Amino acid sequence: MSDLAAGADARTAPVAVWKILEKLRGQDLADWRVAPLEGRPAPAERGLDIGFPFGWYAVEQVDFVAVGQVKPMRYFAKDLAIWRGEDGQVRVTDAWCKHLGAHMGHGGKVHGNLLECPFHAWRYDGEEGVVKEIPYAKAIPPQVKRKCLRTWPVTEANGWIWVWYHPDQNVAPMWDVVEHEEYADPEWTDYDMHEWTVYGSIQNMAENGVDVAHFKYIHGTADVPKAELRWGEWGRGADVKAQMGTPGGVVDGLISYDTMGAGQSWVRFRGISETLLVASLVPIEEDVLRVRYGFMQPKSQANGPGAGLAKALIRDICKQLDQDKVIWDRMRYEPNPIICDGDGPIPQFRQWYSRYYASAEGAGDQPGLRAVG
Repeated sequence: MSDLAAGADARTAPVAVWKILEKLRGQDLADWRVAPLEGRPAPAERGLDIGFPFGWYAVEQVDFVAVGQVKPMRYFAKDLAIWRGEDGQVRVTDAWCKHLGAHMGHGGKVHGNLLECPFHAWRYDGEEGVVKEIPYAKAIPPQVKRKCLRTWPVTEANGWIWVWYHPDQNVAPMWDVVEHEEYADPEWTDYDMHEWTVYGSIQNMAENGVDVAHFKYIHGTADVPKAELRWGEWGRGADVKAQMGTPGGVVDGLISYDTMGAGQSWVRFRGISETLLVASLVPIEEDVLRVRYGFMQPKSQANGPGAGLAKALIRDICKQLDQDKVIWDRMRYEPNPIICDGDGPIPQFRQWYSRYYASAEGAGDQPGLRAVG
């Protein structure tokens, strides 16, 4: 191959991405996906100190916490306690007891539907955020008889526990979690789960979907895919029609991507093998995301004659996230990018995404976007 041809081959250009991943297989690849990234710059240096977009987030799967069980969580740069009461309902509060500061997610107990602190057994209500009982006291201090502990709206859908995040705890959920009919269909498989830790922001991940040029240079596609974009009040989506090569020849495929808020996204793949991808993207810190992909497929395809193609599709989707992660882990959020004529609708995306930030300091306010070409 000539030097000119080698330079034009998209697969040889992104050396950092392909070289990092080319020898990772099996458990080594799974370990790399969640490994700590040491020595990274502070979030402010990377432009990631912009707060979290509000919305519903799939924090854990429904079997994470059983009736009568308490567990700790950390999301949105906060320590949280999650428990399931005797009524079966999941509740989430900030973790620190207002008495002497014990972490109630570590060693706390469920008392009926209340959360009992492990230190002195102060018992909190998960809806009102007040202390209901202090077993050894004659009276409850007035400061904790009114709301003193942040409570988080919770719902369960699609096999996940969803928590509503908004920087103002008094803002109630503005929309519902979208439910997927495939989850309740016995003819579909359970989730095939895959997990990553991404050292970046959820907005950078979302913007990736409209950055059409990167598909050639990061993922090695032959051309830039064309998508029909859909913009709603709180959700957005895209339909991508593509011809896909299979051992049986080329088939027409359709990839439909949808979101509801910043925290819920899903993709339906049709053509090679019908597949539903449900994504859980939850910020842990300003520059740390927990990312989980759950794949569902019709059992007739996943376990039938086309099982090889069905599994290969999942592997390819995960491979693309691996490739993007190499970039996301190290990229800076550029508030005033210089856009050229080959880029996708990045300015339009940012203007639209700004609705998920509660203040004008959010990442969506993009003054001075410049275009060239």
